[in-house]
Amino acid sequence: MTAVPSPDEAGPIAPADLRPLTALRFVAAAWVVLYTCWPFLDVGFTPHLASKGYLGVELFFVLSGFILSHVYLEAFGTRRFGYRSFLWARIARVYPLHLVTLLGVMALALGAAAAGIAMQARVIDWPSLPANLLMLHAWGLAPEAAFNHPSWSISAEWFAYLTFPVFAAGAWALRARPWLAVAAASAALLALYVVFQSLAGFPLTQATIRWGALRIVPCFALGCALYLVHRKGGVPRPGLLSALSVVLIFATASLQIWDGVIVLLGGLLILSLGSLDNVRAGPLSSRFAVWLGEISYALYMVLIPWTLVAVNGLARVTGSESKTFGLPLWLGIVLGAVMTAALAHHLVEKPARTWLRKLPKRERDADHAKVRQEKSPARVSPAG
Repeated sequence: MTAVPSPDEAGPIAPADLRPLTALRFVAAAWVVLYTCWPFLDVGFTPHLASKGYLGVELFFVLSGFILSHVYLEAFGTRRFGYRSFLWARIARVYPLHLVTLLGVMALALGAAAAGIAMQARVIDWPSLPANLLMLHAWGLAPEAAFNHPSWSISAEWFAYLTFPVFAAGAWALRARPWLAVAAASAALLALYVVFQSLAGFPLTQATIRWGALRIVPCFALGCALYLVHRKGGVPRPGLLSALSVVLIFATASLQIWDGVIVLLGGLLILSLGSLDNVRAGPLSSRFAVWLGEISYALYMVLIPWTLVAVNGLARVTGSESKTFGLPLWLGIVLGAVMTAALAHHLVEKPARTWLRKLPKRERDADHAKVRQEKSPARVSPAG
């Protein structure tokens, strides 16, 4: 799950704030929440829309390529792009909450073991810890899917961040032919999905720690290509196209249509929402919708720790051996995840990001002050 940058990360010339796309982040996270939490609802069936919720991650990956291009592509093409500052901004954005949730799951697992509560044995896997700490656990470098498993997508994002200049160079080369870039990225995505499944025996859209770094590549490239269309003026009638995209995504997911088609429709939704100005976007540009989008990364990252606590706690209180609950309690689990995400965002993610992003500036200011002091003439004290 990506943590999408804010426009101010680009430098002195900030691109327009695409508020509908910020709100879309929450929709993608909510789809993942539905996928993760549905098994705890005591209804005896799983709708196809819920079973396709893992594609919310694909939606984030495409959105990440689109927004990072929106923020940084112009600077890259005009040679104003600072790779080191870009990576530091990305680390400040994703790493603090990644580290806190990793340590949180570790503490929960160790506490549960001490209390005699049974948990999955692989939640704690010490050989996998270094890769998790370095955000390399979606590169095939972690033996087990341990600790806060959803963070594999942050490892995949880290791969995309490190290789962003490659994506940006390709996008910039095709900036005058945006639809060709979209066609090429779409064809490459579909081809990779077919080849990967034929070789691996399972869809790339369901890969995590073994092939997560590869999973982001076609989606991120598609997002970069779609941004080129946005850069040229977007699409006509974006409101109608957005509504049509939503209907088609619901229909294809509910009918269990091939994942590749749903991912491309998600890209169309991103492009059409990006073409809406903030006034015409209506509720999607409201302060509440944007706030929900801002806590979406935290929602994704706290989902597993929260469900471990909430589900096991409710199972003990209600005596539910199946760990399934009626609708009121299930809604309490879901709303509790949102509330926990809000706390994590405002108490951990946001202040840590602000503090980390100020560190390079403080170092530069200290260096400048030192240089000024060295260049200033020596002062003689009255006693001297």
